[in-house]
Amino acid sequence: MASGKRKRYQRVLLFVLAFLPVSGVLCFSELFFIKEPHDVTALRRDAVIMDCQAHGEAPITVRWLRNGVHLAESERLYLLSNGSLFLSEVESRRGDKSDEGSYQCLAQNRYGAILSQKARLTIASISSFVVQPRSIVVTEGSVARFSCKIIATPPPIITWEFNRVMLPLVTDRITVLPSGVLQIHGVQRTDSGNYRCMAANIGNRRRSTEATLTVTPAPGPQLPQRPRIIAGPQNATVSLHQSVILECMATGKPRPLISWSRADSKSIDVYNSKVLGNGNLIITDIKPQHGGVYMCRATTPGTRNYTVASANVTVLAPPSLVEWPESLTRPRAGTARFVCQAEGVPPPQITWLKNGERVQSNGRIKMYNSKLVINQIIPEDDAIYQCQAENDQGSVLSMARLIVVMSEDRPSAPRNVRADTVSSSAILLAWERPLYNADKVIAYSVHYMKSEGLNNEEYQVVIGNDTTRYIIDDLEPARNYTFYIVAYMPMGASRMSDHVFQQTLEDVPLRAPELSLTSRSPTDIQVSWQPLSNKLSRGRVSAYRLSYRTSAEPAVTQMELPGEKTQHLLENLQPDTIYLLRIVAATSVGWGEQSVWTSHRTPKASSAKVPLAPELQLEPLNCTTISIRWQLAPANSASVQGFRLFYHEESQPENAPIQLHASDSRHTIGGLDPRKKYHVKLLAYNFMGDGYQADQTISTPGCVSVRDRLVPPPPPPHHVSAKTNSSTAVFLHWGRPAFTSSHTVNYTIRSNPVGLQNASLVLYLQTTEQSFLVRDLEPNTRYEFAVRLHIDQLSSPWSPVIYQTTLPEAPMLPPSNVKVTLIEEDTALVSWKLPDEPNAAVTHYTILYASRQAWVTGEWQVLQREGSMTMALLEKLQPGQVYLVKVSASNQMGDGPFSPTVELAVQTDGLSPGHVPRRSHGSPHATVFSDGFYHLDQRSMTGIIVGVFIALICIIICAFIIICRGKNKKLSAVKLHRQRAGTSPAAAARLGSDGPAENADIMVPMMSEEHFLDAKGGTSLIINSLGPVCPNPEKKKKWFEFSGEEKKKAKMVQVQRKRHGVGSYQPGSTVLCYEEEVSMSADRPVTLQVLLGTPSDTEGSSNSEGSHETGDSGRYSHDETEVTNLASSPDSRPPSVGAEEEGSELDHSPSEESSEETDKLKELQEDRHHSDEAQNSYRSALSL
Repeated sequence: MASGKRKRYQRVLLFVLAFLPVSGVLCFSELFFIKEPHDVTALRRDAVIMDCQAHGEAPITVRWLRNGVHLAESERLYLLSNGSLFLSEVESRRGDKSDEGSYQCLAQNRYGAILSQKARLTIASISSFVVQPRSIVVTEGSVARFSCKIIATPPPIITWEFNRVMLPLVTDRITVLPSGVLQIHGVQRTDSGNYRCMAANIGNRRRSTEATLTVTPAPGPQLPQRPRIIAGPQNATVSLHQSVILECMATGKPRPLISWSRADSKSIDVYNSKVLGNGNLIITDIKPQHGGVYMCRATTPGTRNYTVASANVTVLAPPSLVEWPESLTRPRAGTARFVCQAEGVPPPQITWLKNGERVQSNGRIKMYNSKLVINQIIPEDDAIYQCQAENDQGSVLSMARLIVVMSEDRPSAPRNVRADTVSSSAILLAWERPLYNADKVIAYSVHYMKSEGLNNEEYQVVIGNDTTRYIIDDLEPARNYTFYIVAYMPMGASRMSDHVFQQTLEDVPLRAPELSLTSRSPTDIQVSWQPLSNKLSRGRVSAYRLSYRTSAEPAVTQMELPGEKTQHLLENLQPDTIYLLRIVAATSVGWGEQSVWTSHRTPKASSAKVPLAPELQLEPLNCTTISIRWQLAPANSASVQGFRLFYHEESQPENAPIQLHASDSRHTIGGLDPRKKYHVKLLAYNFMGDGYQADQTISTPGCVSVRDRLVPPPPPPHHVSAKTNSSTAVFLHWGRPAFTSSHTVNYTIRSNPVGLQNASLVLYLQTTEQSFLVRDLEPNTRYEFAVRLHIDQLSSPWSPVIYQTTLPEAPMLPPSNVKVTLIEEDTALVSWKLPDEPNAAVTHYTILYASRQAWVTGEWQVLQREGSMTMALLEKLQPGQVYLVKVSASNQMGDGPFSPTVELAVQTDGLSPGHVPRRSHGSPHATVFSDGFYHLDQRSMTGIIVGVFIALICIIICAFIIICRGKNKKLSAVKLHRQRAGTSPAAAARLGSDGPAENADIMVPMMSEEHFLDAKGGTSLIINSLGPVCPNPEKKKKWFEFSGEEKKKAKMVQVQRKRHGVGSYQPGSTVLCYEEEVSMSADRPVTLQVLLGTPSDTEGSSNSEGSHETGDSGRYSHDETEVTNLASSPDSRPPSVGAEEEGSELDHSPSEESSEETDKLKELQEDRHHSDEAQNSYRSALSL
């Protein structure tokens, strides 16, 4: 019973002990600052107080640091009761005795320590003038500008004096900019005199030297001048909440107007921006959104002539945290992860602090991507951790606590750990099981890392609980390693075992050193090399073997050198000879791999006055970039005109040389392949020829991956942005990823035009900053940019590609092929083409024209046309005048030059048509005519002639086809009339009943009163007394007027058939009867309608009413038919017809015939209402 109570008591005590650390987190009153120090600017010997007040669980101790070093109290420097620092007299002595610097306070209690933000103590000062005003001479009415510059802390207030009298800051003509610029517009003679600037701050006051302004009288009549910016805005980098001034001063006749805009088309902040003076832009309380490219535009009033200048404004911002670390509670041997993200301009660097001290990375503790990861937590890791983000604008900190929870119900550490070397890359580990709770162990974790150096990576291997031996076989030769082992059970991990150290055996060198070859004279070669790294030597190098020969002889000379040597001089060689050299290194194990042959040519014996070889140094920046630096001896650099750099991959042909300036001392080669050996050669040259060359080989390292380093590669730069700075430059800016490293970070910028096909033209640039100005770009060209970073032989991926187009350059050439043509008496046409330059961007054209009289006085008339137009009309020209015309192209960057003047002679009204006008100077083919017609060049005239010729051929062909078809119809009609002329009515009836299909569809020569036409049926059906006549749908015959004997015979047949009612028809069909309003009296002329028997509907409208379509080629109307009568009487009829009538009707007299015709006329009048519709249709058909 007592034992049960004891066990319950132990469990309660264990629970309380386990809960106390957690409750400490829950009840933990975090140690934090109520007041932190801030930047202070003070005068020398002034008293200064740096505030610091911490809050938390007492007792709290406060200490101060200056530039990271703890401060000791003294008579001038001591702590106040609240923790603030008091300096009775500020000293500005040189060295460590100066009080200037960065201050931080450190507060500590039993939970840990925290560090405050940094505060800068600066002593007020003012230097001498960096830029002094200079004397100038200007003409009256123009502009004048003076400038001065001085460096001071705090920034000084600058004013100007005129003849030792203070000038106002702003007047109608005078403007004083805070940057130290004095602007005078509309200079007057009274402005002549001496000017000087005065700079003052709390520390001191200084005056510049005097500069004289001389005003000369303005010349007589002043010609118009294009706007020109004489002082444009400059790129500016401004801190947050400060002010920036963008100057813009322009001149021209008339005085130009100044306007401002942003290149990104965003509006300018009107609340924080204002125009100072006559066009200067000042932005106060600047914010990040104010950053960008600003464009100043000077425009001539009343015109569209302008010029543009631009500048980039970069806004710097102090760090601000976007993600904070949080306090954690973790068991022993667990893992803790703290995250911290910050932003600012430039991007801040993240530093991790533990109890106010900087955290050092080791095998257990890793820092990357702004994260702090602690593996295999031990009790000593219990502390307060701070994330510090810092850049040039300031610093910010955030803290979190890590609490380590201990538990006794875990196994003890493994015992008696031993390490034995197996080979140059393998070590055998052995150990004994834990002394306590060994039966609960489920696995072992083996940890190892290199012993030498800092920030070494720790590697871990997990094995089962069935063994206590393990061989680690991926080690480097001749390196010391540290090992320890941890036992794991379901409840957690044990403590770490004791650390053991062991070294691997040596091996042969992995490769040979890189050679560097130079010549000091025509008969020697200086051979030097860098010692191999430990990773490559794989032990201590004991010897080198150097071999050399000439390229023409196979005999090789060898020599062995001690392992401590790194250079050797080969003497007594042949001048102007190519030598091949190679080297190999050895350790105690043996010789390594030999290098490839490296070539070097000894100088010529006569090359005594050429430059000597420079001292060459090669260094790999990353796996794809190498840095080349060189230096010439002082006595050797005076006569150097430049350098030639050669490089090529091993066993590859040599590339074309890169020309470098004489002032260059370094160059970067990018875009190389990883793990490749490159041969680099550099020589200087002067007017005597090429100098001695320096040869060296270098190997690019491998791009270490995650698999190689067991750490992720660095992320690419983020927030990459591009802003067009000018027509040939683009400003790039990016953010550094949030990770911590003590190594220098390098950046590679890739730049190329969009759509580039030649990969060798891609530009690679190197920098260590977070911004870069890419220069020497093509105007009005779209480029793509990408950035990657390199750190500790690690390369990040390329950032996302961004695109930016350079600004167009102001046109450098005038419009081409300018022509002027007079198209009317007072109007001329001006035409032109784009300027003959690549990527020409034109927004508008300016046309100036004036008569000779107006040109003498400088009075030009101005026309503006959009960039898409290439012609313009000159109106209201005066006759008898000679006009001068010229054209210029412009864009948003400025105006281009004017084209050569073209003359146009406007002739008077009395000019004879045969007068040859003056030829325009704009084009050899541009001839001006005063008659108002356009002239045509040879090409246009040839085209018109060919077109007319083709049209005439088509018309002739169509006419020929129509005539041929008409002749066929005439022949068929005559034949039919001849066959029917001697046919009786009975025969005609028989013919109509027997063969209507053959004859009726060919033609119907006439229709009498007893013949009918379907006038409303909507078809071309013809109906006569025998029935409907079916026309042939495949053919349409046309009537033509016969001539000669054939015509007379046809008329006789028609008259005869009219009397006897002969027609072609089909019996058994319903017919529509109509009567014609004509009389066939003998004393009245016979109309054409009667003679033809109204045949027009035979081929007339085949459509319904209202849609008439004639098959005839002519147009006829009913009125024309009535007027067109045949001037013939009964006596004038052909004799054949009269004889035929007398022979066939002997029993009829002329009077009887007349009475019969009268009776027929009465019948027609009675049945007239039956023929109204037919008449209307007939008239419509004839009119069509």
